[in-house]
Amino acid sequence: MGITLTEKAAQRVKAFLDNRGKGIGLRLGVKTSGCSGLAYVLEFVDVLNSEDQVFEQYGVNIIVDPKSLVYLNGIELDYVKEGLNEGFKYNNPNVKESCGCGESFHV
Repeated sequence: MGITLTEKAAQRVKAFLDNRGKGIGLRLGVKTSGCSGLAYVLEFVDVLNSEDQVFEQYGVNIIVDPKSLVYLNGIELDYVKEGLNEGFKYNNPNVKESCGCGESFHV
């Protein structure tokens, strides 16, 4: 399955990397957090770890570690603007439930 990006998300990641002036991609991961157990993490990547998996789309690298891939396989990363709010949206088919605030999830 893998990790996919929408074109809007890829454009936004490219803009972030260009503004930063360095980096080979964006790390997508999960951490233990919140009332439902897991939360998404996004970080810039300058150097790959040996176990990292790289998913490239629209010229953007999304880097995922093997432990996170178990929870993220099949996810689509989108970038949306809703009114005055904008940000990345995670369309994850593995999520069974999420907390009321939307900050954490459970698979």
